[in-house]
Amino acid sequence: MISFLLTLLFTIAVTAYQGPEYRIEAIRYGTISQFPVASFVVGAPEDQRLDIAMVFWLIRGDDRNILFDSGFYRESWNEYFNITDFVRPDEAVRLAGLDAADVTDIIISHAHWDHIGGIDLFPNATIWIQKAEFEYYVGAAWQEGGRHGGIDPEDMVTLVRRNVEGKLRLIDGDDAEILPRIRAYTGGRHTVASQYLLVETDPPYVLASDNCYLYRNLETRSPIPTFEPEDAPANLAALERMISLAGAPERVIPGHDPLLFERFPGEDRIAVIKY
Repeated sequence: MISFLLTLLFTIAVTAYQGPEYRIEAIRYGTISQFPVASFVVGAPEDQRLDIAMVFWLIRGDDRNILFDSGFYRESWNEYFNITDFVRPDEAVRLAGLDAADVTDIIISHAHWDHIGGIDLFPNATIWIQKAEFEYYVGAAWQEGGRHGGIDPEDMVTLVRRNVEGKLRLIDGDDAEILPRIRAYTGGRHTVASQYLLVETDPPYVLASDNCYLYRNLETRSPIPTFEPEDAPANLAALERMISLAGAPERVIPGHDPLLFERFPGEDRIAVIKY
């Protein structure tokens, strides 16, 4: 009888425990003024402009502090895009009450400069990236016929160094659990193998990064400019999938929309998506 009760209690406990709960925040570290909307939404008027938010995300669990993307800090990009209101990503994380050394993991959505360029500011973090993304941008992208627009060679060197140091994990494809209750999905085709995240909180949220730039992409079902023009249908399918995974369109978080900080108000540069 005692054995039966212990087994029953253990079963109930295992069933009840679904894994860690997470707090999700968006951190705005800069702004690009008057950016062309047509670069974000296929078919948008060429004369439309928007002050876009430069953002990465902080996912806090019981024993992990996870960044989804890492911003950037190299001055050449700052000057090229004339970024205003800029705060270096490690300093921006400190505004959220976290020291850079306490970041345990950085999940990279894709290899563009403004999403991967801050990884070396977080010395203790393990980096997670799609295997195909890593292999392409440290290899074939730099060969004849390759494409490396928006990729900083120094970021690729840092990525290889982290791999040599044993601080890099390669995610092999779609619908992969990276960490408990955090799953990666591909198919948005912003880059060769860009990914977005499902954070299985209650309720769940999808962090789209640049696989969905603006709420407008979702609301009008308009694709982003994709890696290849023929990838647009795949991006539209990804938008629908994001909504399905999140359970509601308002729980899909786009990559650069300043409206995010109105819909999820917080303090200063921080939007609190999930407490």
